[in-house]
Amino acid sequence: MTRPVSELQNLIGYTFKDSELLREALTHSSAKKKQNYERLEFLGDRVLGLVIADLLYKRFPQESEGDLARRLASLVQGTTVATLAAQIFLADFIVLSDSERDSGGAEKENILADVFEALIGAVFLDGGLTPCRELITRQWSGVLDSMIRPPQHPKTQVQEWAQGRALPLPVYEVLEQSGPDHAPVFEVEIRVEGFKPLRAQGRTRQEAEKEAANKFIEKHIKDLKT
Repeated sequence: MTRPVSELQNLIGYTFKDSELLREALTHSSAKKKQNYERLEFLGDRVLGLVIADLLYKRFPQESEGDLARRLASLVQGTTVATLAAQIFLADFIVLSDSERDSGGAEKENILADVFEALIGAVFLDGGLTPCRELITRQWSGVLDSMIRPPQHPKTQVQEWAQGRALPLPVYEVLEQSGPDHAPVFEVEIRVEGFKPLRAQGRTRQEAEKEAANKFIEKHIKDLKT
């Protein structure tokens, strides 16, 4: 059972004029409904990128394009979006098939991220850019405030760490690509000599490789206190 959508509107601070847009944004393809969130996710992804880019441009007026790009990539990556989706209990409102829900679909990172972006797309169509900006600014403010420096790309961090120990460069291999063409899921494995391979998923190959590098950092580099 999902929670009433009125509760979600209270959580995000926005009330829809067209409730069907909200229902569409929350509906996974497994539910076999006429409309699902995939098109809205496509739109919301672009709206999120635009709003975050604008926030960064104004907040860090002295930073280079490269530094702003690294901040943007970190703030819109699937892991960040899914984490923020969990803060508004978005999993409780997603419409899934019984089998998908039983398999933990509502808690899957890629589904949470996609639905949050679809929700942003729905707000954009229902109310325009202003409420989207308000929603994104409010939900992303904590992450923005804690990002003191532009983040180093995790693949770069792993590579430099390996080179500092005279190890061969890390190897990334795509093990599987699943999902529809417009919303693929990539599974990637990272291999570093002397360490057990680790796997991660992402909506693009680049995102999956980044998540694999992050897993390696969390498991090995931080433990080794480099």
